[in-house]
Amino acid sequence: MSTHDLRDRNGNLLGRINTLSDGRQELRDSNGNLKGHYNPKSNETRDHNGNLVARGNMLSSLL
Repeated sequence: MSTHDLRDRNGNLLGRINTLSDGRQELRDSNGNLKGHYNPKSNETRDHNGNLVARGNMLSSLL
């Protein structure tokens, strides 16, 4: 699993995008709460409740 930190211009951690072994990505805020996930096979971004947010990878917009 790889991790990409999302930080503001002052270096404060806003969240992390974790890439899972099957290629899916999940976004967690700085407290570790799940904000949403992206599935490259379906090309869909969904929020933490499973509601469709957008086609394509729009994870960073969920912060």
